[in-house]
Amino acid sequence: MKKTKEMCFAALFTALICAGAFLKIPTPLPITFQTFFTCLAGLLLGSKKGSLSVLLYFFLGLLGLPVFAEGGGIHYILKPSFGYIIGFLPGTFITGKIAESGISFKKFLPASLSGMVAIYLVGIAYYFLISEFYLHSEISIKWILTYGFLITLPGDIIMCVLASTLGLRLRKIFKIQ
Repeated sequence: MKKTKEMCFAALFTALICAGAFLKIPTPLPITFQTFFTCLAGLLLGSKKGSLSVLLYFFLGLLGLPVFAEGGGIHYILKPSFGYIIGFLPGTFITGKIAESGISFKKFLPASLSGMVAIYLVGIAYYFLISEFYLHSEISIKWILTYGFLITLPGDIIMCVLASTLGLRLRKIFKIQ
C-alpha cells in the first residue's frame, strides 16, 4: 500500500509540474509555477521520489507532449531556457535531501532556497552556453543575470516561502513522514 501511495504522489507532482508551466507571472523570462511544484515535490516526497517526478516530467516533454512552457519535443534542449528545466532535477534533489533532515519551517525554507540556487546556477549557465555557442547571439552575461536572475528572484523567494509553509501543512494533512 505504501508503494502505491508513493507512486501516486510522484505522478501527482509530475502533473502539477506540467500544469505549473502554464501558470505564469509575466516578466522578460516568465516566472512559472514549475519551481513552486518542484520545490514542493522535494519537501513532500524527499530527494529520490521528488526527483523521480521531475524525471518523468522531462521524459514527457522530450517525447513531444506539450508540457514545457513553450511546448515539447527533443528540439527543446536547444532553447536557452531549457537549462532552468534541467535545474529542476538537482533543485528538487537538494531540496528533498535537506528537508529529509527535519520537518520544520527552519529546515524547509533553507531547503527550498538551496534548491532554487541549484535551479538558477544550472539555468543561467545553460542559457549562456546555448546563447553563446549554439545561437551565436550577442546576449551578455549581464543581460542573463538581470533578466534570468535578478528580475525573477523576488518571485521565486516568495514561492520558496509559500512552498515551505504549504509543505508543512500538507505533511500533516497527508501524514507524510
